[in-house]
Amino acid sequence: MDRTRLNLSRWQLRLSRLRRLLAASLPNRCMICHQRVLLPQRGICLTCLDAGLYSSPSCLGCGRTMSLQSAYCGTCMTTRPLKVVAPASYHQGLGETVAAIKYQGQLAGLNPLVQALVRRIHKLVAVEAISLPQVLLPVPLHPRRLRQRGFNQAYLIACELGQALSIPVQPDALMRLCDTPPQAGLTGKQRRRNLAGAFSLSDGFEYQRVALVDDVVTTGTTAMEIAKLLEGRYIQVQVWCLARAEAPHLIDQ
Repeated sequence: MDRTRLNLSRWQLRLSRLRRLLAASLPNRCMICHQRVLLPQRGICLTCLDAGLYSSPSCLGCGRTMSLQSAYCGTCMTTRPLKVVAPASYHQGLGETVAAIKYQGQLAGLNPLVQALVRRIHKLVAVEAISLPQVLLPVPLHPRRLRQRGFNQAYLIACELGQALSIPVQPDALMRLCDTPPQAGLTGKQRRRNLAGAFSLSDGFEYQRVALVDDVVTTGTTAMEIAKLLEGRYIQVQVWCLARAEAPHLIDQ
């Protein structure tokens, strides 16, 4: 069995195990309002989910509300920053649910948020704001952090996305070399210094278009550090996440 097929087989096995884990963790009440959730909806009721999702087109560069969906607003057209695809703002009701996935292992909200992200991706592809990548790369955890937490939420999200969109996932292509302190509470300068040289890419990586997958993008320091590494190998990068923490004044209140 060649390396590609072996990796695919391992990914499918991992996905099967993760699906069993997710199924076992799903409550029958909404994580936000605690009202009963009717199947097939899981984890978050439709009312809370719809209330937290973007209601207007938004710029993939800065998150600014736009009248018509395109890749960038007028300001970002001049600099063309890293594209961040998310179905929701971290500040509009779903942030605590995203944080609960990461810090408390409350995986019930993962599937509905991933499905919202899938719908967002399809809409952006339809208006040619993005193109689908060849492969998904979950943001890696350092092995020590992975042992402590027990799972990598970015990998869980990537597996769900890969299954929904028929895109392969390569969890071992990116490696985290340093067990850096948590980014929360650090200034932008401290975040950049914290992550400088923290990641590496496997030598045999051959894809040219990738989506970097994470749970949330706040300042974007982690995504930009990895994008710099990938772009140094002439690889096109976009970021897919469950929510982004754009500046509050950029979105409609």
